Amino acid sequence: MTADNLKPESRIQVIDRAALLLDAISRYSTPVKLKVLSAETNLHPSTAHRILHSLIENRFVERDPSGEYRLGQRLLQLNNRRYTDVDLRAIALPYMEKLRDKLGETVNLTIREGDVVIYFERATPNRMMHVQQVVGSRAPLHVTAIGKLILGMGGEEEIHSYAQRTNLPAYTRNTFTSLPTLVDECITSVDRAYALDNEEAEIGVGCIGVLLYDSSGSVTAGLSVSAPIERRKREWVNDLMSTGEAISRQLGYSHVAT
Repeated sequence: MTADNLKPESRIQVIDRAALLLDAISRYSTPVKLKVLSAETNLHPSTAHRILHSLIENRFVERDPSGEYRLGQRLLQLNNRRYTDVDLRAIALPYMEKLRDKLGETVNLTIREGDVVIYFERATPNRMMHVQQVVGSRAPLHVTAIGKLILGMGGEEEIHSYAQRTNLPAYTRNTFTSLPTLVDECITSVDRAYALDNEEAEIGVGCIGVLLYDSSGSVTAGLSVSAPIERRKREWVNDLMSTGEAISRQLGYSHVAT
């Protein structure tokens, strides 16, 4: 039966089921197995597989060599259309490359989507050992420097809501899984205008992050430097903050001290 022959009710059901699958995939920071998606959506594996195949053909979903699923580039492209007036990537990348060359480490541009950050752009150094962040990959807010700043900007109520939705899963022994300590860390990070990831997402990797703002004064993205933890230096904060301020100015942000 072709799509044109489907009854209206059936076509709506297909869309609803596709939305369920997309929502399920988006809750994970790593690719997901079919059986997990089937269980989370209460869809029969054959039904889920058929819908996922269509989503893959339309680039809303990608399937990796191990047969696991993640959100596709087309969703990122649709999300990025909110930046049509100001091309965030085009503005930020030259600054990112300059910062990368100065520090010799990976520089990341991230945006928020729901309860995760998405790696939107990167500038990687020309050295054998460096942190590799895949553009389009996702990470939960509470395990990243940028994510903790975003949560902190929302205040304690936002952090509590996030904790209730996610249960603060641990990714390493350093992940903040206690709500009071996460609240303290997020609020402290906002107060000093930068945040740290101390091997909270991945053992051996450290990060420093700052927020980027647009012409309305809203948080529009995050800028971070990732490095093997033994190479990360607190002295990078000033360079990172200066770069973030320069990008924000290009995005139209004008901070007036009071």
